Amino acid sequence: MLKLAVVEGVLERITYANEENGYTVARVDTGRGSGDLLTVVGSLLGAQPGESLRMEGRWGSHPQYGKQFTVENYQTVLPATVQGIRRYLGSGLIKGIGPRIADRITEHFGVDTLDVIEERPERLVEVPGLGPKRTKMIAAAWEEQKAIKEVMVFLQGVGVSTSIAVRIYKKYGDASISVVKNEPYRLAADVWGIGFLTADKIAQSVGIPHDSPDRVKAGLQYALSQSADQGHCYLPEEQLIADAVKLLQVDTGLVIDCLGELAAEDEGVVREPVPGPEAGEPVSAVYLVPFHRAEISLAGQVLRLLRTQEDRLPAFGDVDWDKALGWLASRTGADLAPEQSQAVRLALTEKVAVLTGGPGCGKSFTVRSVVELARAKKAKVVLAAPTGRAAKRLSELTGAEASTVHRLLELRPGGDAAYDRDRPLDADLVVVDEASMLDLLLANKLVKAVPPGAHLLFVGDVDQLPSVGAGEVLRDLLAPGSPVPAVRLTRIFRQAQQSGVVTNAHRINEGVPPVTQGLSDFFLFVEDDTEEAGRLTVDVAARRIPAKFGLDPRRDVQVLAPMHRGPAGAGTLNGLLQQAITPARPDLPERRLGGRVFRVGDKVTQIRNNYEKGANGVFNGTVGVVTSLDTDEQRLIVRTDEDEEVPYDFDELDELAHAYAVTIHRSQGSEYPAVVIPVTTGAWMMLQRNLLYTAVTRAKRLVVLVGSRRALGQAVRTVSAGRRCTALDHRLGGDVTVERVKRVSER
Repeated sequence: MLKLAVVEGVLERITYANEENGYTVARVDTGRGSGDLLTVVGSLLGAQPGESLRMEGRWGSHPQYGKQFTVENYQTVLPATVQGIRRYLGSGLIKGIGPRIADRITEHFGVDTLDVIEERPERLVEVPGLGPKRTKMIAAAWEEQKAIKEVMVFLQGVGVSTSIAVRIYKKYGDASISVVKNEPYRLAADVWGIGFLTADKIAQSVGIPHDSPDRVKAGLQYALSQSADQGHCYLPEEQLIADAVKLLQVDTGLVIDCLGELAAEDEGVVREPVPGPEAGEPVSAVYLVPFHRAEISLAGQVLRLLRTQEDRLPAFGDVDWDKALGWLASRTGADLAPEQSQAVRLALTEKVAVLTGGPGCGKSFTVRSVVELARAKKAKVVLAAPTGRAAKRLSELTGAEASTVHRLLELRPGGDAAYDRDRPLDADLVVVDEASMLDLLLANKLVKAVPPGAHLLFVGDVDQLPSVGAGEVLRDLLAPGSPVPAVRLTRIFRQAQQSGVVTNAHRINEGVPPVTQGLSDFFLFVEDDTEEAGRLTVDVAARRIPAKFGLDPRRDVQVLAPMHRGPAGAGTLNGLLQQAITPARPDLPERRLGGRVFRVGDKVTQIRNNYEKGANGVFNGTVGVVTSLDTDEQRLIVRTDEDEEVPYDFDELDELAHAYAVTIHRSQGSEYPAVVIPVTTGAWMMLQRNLLYTAVTRAKRLVVLVGSRRALGQAVRTVSAGRRCTALDHRLGGDVTVERVKRVSER
C-alpha cells in the first residue's frame, strides 16, 4: 500500500464546504515563498482559516483546476513563525482577538506569543489597549478552544462538524467525551443539530451493538419526531413499527418489544386508540408524550372556555345590534356585509369563535370592526399573531398594539410561559390572526393563558398550508361536529376584484389555472429548464422588479420556492441572490460557516426556537438583517422584523440561514410587496394547490411566476394528499350537542 504524503501549511481560505458530508475545497499556504496557494480537497471538518495544518493524503490533478492534494486526515499544529502566529490569532478563532489586536500582541511578544497566552495570560495587559477584562476573555477563550479541539479530534472520525462539537462541549463541558462514548443517544435529545442519524453513527464508532435496546428505543422516538416535523401529532402503531424496522434494520419483534417498554415508561411514548385520520376507523395511535399532553390539554381548555358561565363582555349579551352596527359604520365609513356582521356578533357573544376566508373577502375589516366595538365598551383587547410581520400588520390594521404569541406569553428558557392557567392574561377579548400557522404546542400554551369568561377569536385562511409544527389546529377547530362556532367569508369585494393577485389566488384555490397575461400585477416568465428558471428567478428579483417597479430587492421582494434543494430551490437561490444583492467587498467584513458566508446587509432567518436569545426568545421563522459583524468579538448583530437587535456569537451562526429566498412553508404569516415564485418540474413532488395558493397570498402588490406551464398546471390540479394524523377534532367532539352547533350556525 502506498505511503500517504504529508503536507504542512496555513489554511488561508475555504472556497467550498458541504456541511452534510464534510467535503471541503480549500487553499493552503505551504510557506514556499512563491505566493502560490495549494488547493486541497477532502474532509476538513473543523479546520478554520488561519490554522496551521499537518495533512496526510495523496497528490493528484484535476482536469480544470490542476495540481491538488486530497486530504485523508489532518491535525492542527500551532504555528512557529511570527507571521504564522499573527495570521492564526487574527483569524477570529479566539474570541476577543481580531486582526488588529493580533498585530499588537505579536509585535509585543514575537515568537513567544502563544507560550504567553498558554502559560502567563496575565502578561497580555502589557500590550497597549488590552485591559484586564479583555485579557481574561482571551485566556478563557483559549482554554475553551483547547477543550473543544480535544472533543473535535475525537468526533472528527464520525463526521461531526465544528459547530456541533462546540454545542456538545457547551452542553457537557469536561464530561463531553464520556457522554459521547457511553451515552451517545443522549446527544439526539440534548443537543440541537444532532439527530438520531448522527448519534447512531457515533454510537457505532464507539462499539454500541446494532440490536441494542437503547438504539431501538432512540430510533422509535426519532421516527416519531420525524413524523412530527412532517406535521403529525401521532403515528399509527403499524406504520411506526414499519418505519422503525426500515430505519434500524432490526427484527420486527425487537421493535415491538422496545415500543412496549417505551410505552410503559412515564416519559417515553403514549399509545391510545383514536379514530383514523381518513375513514375514521380506529387506529392505535403512538404519541410522543408532549404532543399527547398538549392535544388533551388544548381540547380541554377550548371546551372549558366555551362552557363557562362567566362573561367578560356582558354588554354584548343584550345589545341592540342594528344600533351598534350603525354606530360602527359611522366610525369606519363602510357598512358590513351580512356574513361580516354575523362574524362580528359571533366574536362578541361566543366565548370561542373562528373567522376564516380567502384574500379580498374582508377578514381584516371584520377584525377591525370587532376590535372597535369591544373597545367602545372599554374592553381589554389583546391582539397576537404567530410572526412578527403578521403582528405588525394586525397592529397597523386595528390601531392597537399587537405582539407575537411568543412575546405575549413571555416564553422562557425551556419553553415555559409566564402566562398560563394559574396566571392568565389580563384580557376580555383575545384575537389571534394567521391562526393557520398555530401548531399544537403553541396553540395549547396560548389557550391555557386565556382567562375564563374572556372571548377568543381565531382568524385565518384554512385553505393555506397548515402550520410548520405538528398539528392542524385551525382545520380541527372547523371540523364537522366541532363545538366551536365559525363564519367563513366567501364574497370577494369589488375593490379586491380589480387585483390580479386576489382573483388568481381564488382561481388557484378552486383548481382553475391563473390568468397570466394582460394583468399589471401578475406575470408568468416561461422557462422549461429548471436551472435556467433558477437563474431567471434571481434576475427578476434582483434586477427586473427593482428597475420596473422601484422596489427594494432586499426589503420589498421575496423569492418563495416550493422546496429547499435543487437548482431552483431556496438553498441555491440564496447563494445567487446574495451575490447579486450583497456581494463581497474588500471593505465589508464577513464570516464563513461551512458553505455559507454572512455579511453586513444580509437578509437572514432564524431556523430554530431559541428561548434564551433576545428579550423573550427568538423563534423559528423570525426574519432580520445583519447590521454589524465584529471579527474581534466574534459576533454579529441581527435587527429582526420586530425591531429587536439580537447578537449571535460566531459559534451560533448555524441557527441562521439566508432569507433572500425561503421555502413557501417558511413564508407563512408574512406579507411582501412582491413575491417571485419558481414553479419548475424539478419540484414536481412538492407542487400542490395549497402550496401555490399560500405563496400567491403572501403578495400585497405583485406576483411573478417563473417556470414551466406544465409545472404550474400540476400545482393547480394537485390537491394535498391526506390529512395530518391528529385527534384534536375527535377530542373536541366531546359531549357537545349538535343542536347548539346548529343554533349558532343559523344566527
